[in-house]
Amino acid sequence: MKKFIEEFKSFVLRGNVMDMAIGVIIGSAFSSIVTSLTDNIINPILGWAGNTDLSVFTLKLPGCEIRYGAFLTSVINFLIMAFILFLLLKVTNKINALGKKTAPAPAPTTKKCPYCCSEIPLAAVKCAHCASDLPTE
Repeated sequence: MKKFIEEFKSFVLRGNVMDMAIGVIIGSAFSSIVTSLTDNIINPILGWAGNTDLSVFTLKLPGCEIRYGAFLTSVINFLIMAFILFLLLKVTNKINALGKKTAPAPAPTTKKCPYCCSEIPLAAVKCAHCASDLPTE
């Protein structure tokens, strides 16, 4: 039982598990911000432009009520959140790329033999594989 507890402790305290937990917590807080943005700013603007509020759209059937306006609001919330996360990811990737400089490709040290297509040193005048005299460049 002690080994099981030690394994569980090492699993929980690993960096990527903690990162994921922090991401979920921040994601849920961010979700409430996007929901507030949609409910308090975007839906009223859409309602003003279309003289209606999306959340009032319902379909009444005998014995049930389908609130497709609330579903549309959730879809708008998702699209806004996905767009903002996409922009944040682009900015993060751009910031990460600033710190990393790409090294230039190293100068080639070999060339291909025009007769047998094997790799040979640049300074070679005779191919080591097919014994052909190489043309001077």
